[in-house]
Amino acid sequence: MLAGMERIAGSILLLCLISLTNANSSPEFTELVYEVCEDTPVDQPGFTITASDPDGDGLTYTLIGPNAQNFRVEESTGVVSVARPLDREIPPGYLTLEAGVSDGPNYRKGDLTIILLDANDNAPTFQRPSYDTSVPENTPVGTTLFKASATDADTGTAGIVTYAIEEVIPNDGFSLFSIVRESGDVKLIKPLNYTSLSTYYRLKINASDGGGKCHESDTKYLSSTVYSFVTVEDVPDLDPQFIGVPYVGSVREHSPVDTSVLKVTAVDPDIGVSDAISYSIEESSEAGLFKISTSDGVISVLSEIDREVIGDTVTLTVKATESKENIHGVRASVTTTVQINILDDNDNKPEFYKCGDSGDDCVTATEFTGEILEHSLGFINIGMTVKDPDKISNTQLILDGEDKAVFSVEPQFTTVDSIVQIMIRQPENLDFEKKRQMTLQVTAVDQYKPAFSSTAQVTINIKDANDNSPTFKQDTYRLNVSEHSPIGTELAIITADDPDTMDKGNLTYKLFPDSILPYFDVESRTGKVYVKSQELLDRELRSLYTATLQARDTDGKPGSTVLEITLTDINDKPPVMNRDSYVAFVREGQELEVKIEATDGDEPNTPNSQIVYGIVSSTYSKNFTIDPETGVLTNHVELDREALDPMLEGEIKLVVTATDQGEPPLSTNVTVTINVQDINDNTPTIFAPSYKFSVKEGEKGAFVGSVEAEDLDQTAEFNRISFSIVDGSFGNFIIRTFAATRGFMGNITVDPDIELDYEKGPKKFNMRVEAADLESNKATVMVDVDVLDVNDERPEFTPIASMTVKENTTVVEAVGSFKAEDKDGSHSLVFELESVKCRCNNSLDFCDLFVLDPNGEVRVNPKFTVDYEKCDQAIVEAQVVDINTEKGYNNSATTGLMVINIEDINDNAPEFIFSDSQVFVVVSESASKGTSVAGVTATDRDSGINSQIEFKVTDVKFQNTNNEISDKGALFEAVTTQQNDRYVGIIQSTQTLDLTLKGKYLVTVSATDPGGLSSSTVLDIFTVDESYKVELRFANNQIEVEKKLSEIKRALMTATKAAVEIVALRPYNSETSRATEKTIVVAYFVYANGTALTSVQVEIMLSDAEHFPKLIELGLDNIGTAPEEEKTVDTVKYVLLGIVAGLVIVLLVLTTSLLCTRRNYRRKLKAAKAAESASSMNYDNQKNGLMLPGTNKYTMEGANPVLNLNIDTTIELEESSSDDDKHSHLSFNSDDSDLESARYPKEDPPGYTEPLHEALTLADQNQSTDNPLMGYSNPVFDTTDL
Repeated sequence: MLAGMERIAGSILLLCLISLTNANSSPEFTELVYEVCEDTPVDQPGFTITASDPDGDGLTYTLIGPNAQNFRVEESTGVVSVARPLDREIPPGYLTLEAGVSDGPNYRKGDLTIILLDANDNAPTFQRPSYDTSVPENTPVGTTLFKASATDADTGTAGIVTYAIEEVIPNDGFSLFSIVRESGDVKLIKPLNYTSLSTYYRLKINASDGGGKCHESDTKYLSSTVYSFVTVEDVPDLDPQFIGVPYVGSVREHSPVDTSVLKVTAVDPDIGVSDAISYSIEESSEAGLFKISTSDGVISVLSEIDREVIGDTVTLTVKATESKENIHGVRASVTTTVQINILDDNDNKPEFYKCGDSGDDCVTATEFTGEILEHSLGFINIGMTVKDPDKISNTQLILDGEDKAVFSVEPQFTTVDSIVQIMIRQPENLDFEKKRQMTLQVTAVDQYKPAFSSTAQVTINIKDANDNSPTFKQDTYRLNVSEHSPIGTELAIITADDPDTMDKGNLTYKLFPDSILPYFDVESRTGKVYVKSQELLDRELRSLYTATLQARDTDGKPGSTVLEITLTDINDKPPVMNRDSYVAFVREGQELEVKIEATDGDEPNTPNSQIVYGIVSSTYSKNFTIDPETGVLTNHVELDREALDPMLEGEIKLVVTATDQGEPPLSTNVTVTINVQDINDNTPTIFAPSYKFSVKEGEKGAFVGSVEAEDLDQTAEFNRISFSIVDGSFGNFIIRTFAATRGFMGNITVDPDIELDYEKGPKKFNMRVEAADLESNKATVMVDVDVLDVNDERPEFTPIASMTVKENTTVVEAVGSFKAEDKDGSHSLVFELESVKCRCNNSLDFCDLFVLDPNGEVRVNPKFTVDYEKCDQAIVEAQVVDINTEKGYNNSATTGLMVINIEDINDNAPEFIFSDSQVFVVVSESASKGTSVAGVTATDRDSGINSQIEFKVTDVKFQNTNNEISDKGALFEAVTTQQNDRYVGIIQSTQTLDLTLKGKYLVTVSATDPGGLSSSTVLDIFTVDESYKVELRFANNQIEVEKKLSEIKRALMTATKAAVEIVALRPYNSETSRATEKTIVVAYFVYANGTALTSVQVEIMLSDAEHFPKLIELGLDNIGTAPEEEKTVDTVKYVLLGIVAGLVIVLLVLTTSLLCTRRNYRRKLKAAKAAESASSMNYDNQKNGLMLPGTNKYTMEGANPVLNLNIDTTIELEESSSDDDKHSHLSFNSDDSDLESARYPKEDPPGYTEPLHEALTLADQNQSTDNPLMGYSNPVFDTTDL
């Protein structure tokens, strides 16, 4: 009875608990699978968690679990952003993310599956580092040489690889190769040639993917390259070639048989084959003379050789043949031409030949004939040729006979066939009247063999010639004739003689040169010389004529004499003045002397040419006289320029005559102009005894006044006056001269480059002005100038020191004040702000931190706050203005500057610098006292001592996998260091860490500056506990393992892509292996994100075919497992919690039983309806509804298998879900395989009294994550399973 009551009470308590739990419904995840592009940038949204709450409460979202570090969720919206770079290519290509959603009182967890979408982030990878091959040069076009193969880890078009040849070295080989774009087959598209082309080629092959995009809008293309060296192999495909061509040799005639002449050489251009060559003579211009060695190509004499019979040259055709067949099956051959020159022996004598005019038809002869005019020079052609049949000859020709002195033979020596000529050496001995024929002997002698000689006779016939010229009796004939004699007047008859009889009475005469013929001429047959022109014979123009009288014989030989013809004078020329006019210049007061000259064309020293001079009477002629014979004109009174008529400007004109004494007398006249020149005999006169003027200051070039003066001299040369300031100006004034109505005036002005300054002085100038003519005759006068004051000075800033103001100041007093001064007496200064520039971040820019009052005081702008951390200095630029300025600029020439230094105060706390990629991991077993486990970085925006930072660990807590937090005291400490302007805190352990703890340390670190301002941050330091310890067994002793430890560690890191921490080495001895000593290596495999590998995962990775052979080589024998942690149940804890819960429930039952019962029955009714619907659902209907993997969320209404109370069916559905949905990823790296669940055997389930209790418990177990890979997962009771 009592037991029954307890069962009833328990059931009532359970129903009340369920009712209370469902009073506020829990939120539910509406979607558990999401897609994210792997190239989504950090801090960019990747997806949004969708969840719903039946009560409509506001939801907050959190991410937990090992993969939570890859993402960051916005609590209020569920928008999940990428926190770290993602990589789809790391298996299995997706991430399991544990998420939590809460509506306040209720919290629901769910496993989200994040499917990573592919982005083109992997370039194609060639399977081989290079593709080298050798190819015969006769490889057919189109042959595939090799295949370049590359793979791409991406999918879709981004994983499709195409190939191209980017470069071929040498470049001319680019046209020889091609590559199939899709397959990478490299083919030959043009013939190779080992000899004429390159013997190797380097191909640069590019593999490109098809491009792809995911998050980014632009398609991304990636490629990689590999090199291939193609070596060309030689084949026998070329004919042999002769080298050293052309071949030219020589041999002396009559040389003995077998005499070597020359050697020909042929080579096989197929360098890689180099076949042997045989030689033969195919043709010869003279057969039977030569032979050739078949092996070495030496050509030698075969029979007797006579050069005079066969000629100078023999041409051979030599053939070279390869000993082996080529690729075409024949023995390749080549021919060349060999020229052999026959050298001559001296075995013939020289002989004389008579040849025709063309040089042909030569016959041997011993007698030759020639003819020549008497007294001729040159060569006599006798038609003689001397020849020596030998190739090389040296013949001497010798002349002999009675008349050999008159002639010589040419050439005297010859080495070739030559025409022989007789040259005349003594032409004077060739006289027809004395000797008409001469006979000579010519002998030809071989110089090499004098016994070889020949002789010929030469007869020379001499012809008569006209060899005398006409001659006159006198060399010169002198003749006289009066000027202007009538035409035909005879001067003389002159004749010549010629001793040649053929020229008697046949001489002709002529006057030379042709220029004499207009005046005189001669009769050609008689020799009479006569006048030809009366008018042209003018003695005054020309009194003497010279001519040549020439006589010629019938043969044209000339003879000549000279004629000198003199003209006698008559009075026909009047006197001629030497000038058309005379101009004389004389200074007043000086003597004049001008010589008038005239000439008379009549004969000198006769009355016809005697001249007398005179002056024609005029106004001023009485002042002058002239010598009648010499013509010298002088003045007999003193000349005064001022006495002359001013209109004449000092000029006097006289007429002078010149008359000869002939009959009748002839005369002429000329005008003489006398210029009486003025002299400077007057001094300038200034009109006033003194002058007084005034001028305002500051006016450049201002007119002051004029000074006037006059010079009585008449000419501008002497009456021009020039004014100058002698002294008293001090360079401030200038004076310029101008012509006035009477005399000249000097205008005084201020120098255009100078401004008078009343303030600087002087205020009055006493100047002495000088008036001078060009010869420095001077007069002076005093000029006084008073300077009048005006307001024209610019104000000027006075220097000021830099100012200092503390940041954040609120003072209203002036920070500083500008100062300025003005030299003018009446001034009023006002200050204006030009600009304010602040130096912020080491750069000057405009700002508004300070203002300027008109009186020059600078104040802080109350609208802004002075902050040293933003700007540490300000420069105020101002202008000062004189508002009373009358002239010129009213502001200062330069602006004033005030430098205000902003002083720092301690108003900023230290700031931590965080890095998204910063993950702190500690292997507990390897951490001892003083081990660095983490680090923080901070800066302080203040300067100087205020920027110093001291780090301190203020709190250490540990959060286990059940999210339970415990205090760990002073387990860590901070060591402060400085790096440039940043301070770094190194977190070190103060004692050995607990190996059994699973979770992370929460370390609070504070950063404090000297002013006491501080900030703090909490570091998450993940622990790798001893459950991740992996024991590797090596089939070597410990000493050998220690020697290879570094190599073993590198091989393990290569296979697992993780950092390897070896914590111990120990010998391994078992009963089954006592004969061999082995070694156990204890190690941890940890990724940079804090994820560690289990023994099973390590075993799978090390078993990979790529790495396993290397590890076996290093002695790897077996991979052990770390000791498993046994689960313990705290019975006392659960008993106490049950008692407390029971008491609370009993108190609540009395007040809520009615409400609970009502809601309970209503809910049972709905569950019954759902169970009925689920029982009637078949397999086909289930296919129509979407089931989310790893969850109990169904899209079909009433399809909740839990409320069907069909326990077996529920378990079967859970077990049929994929493994990927049951386990969460524990690493950011794809190498972390989720295989840990195999290490933990399932415990027998406890007994249940009711099916609903059993279903709830089993569902809770299936939904919870019991995975020791991550020690800080926190399963929570999920009310959704209700």
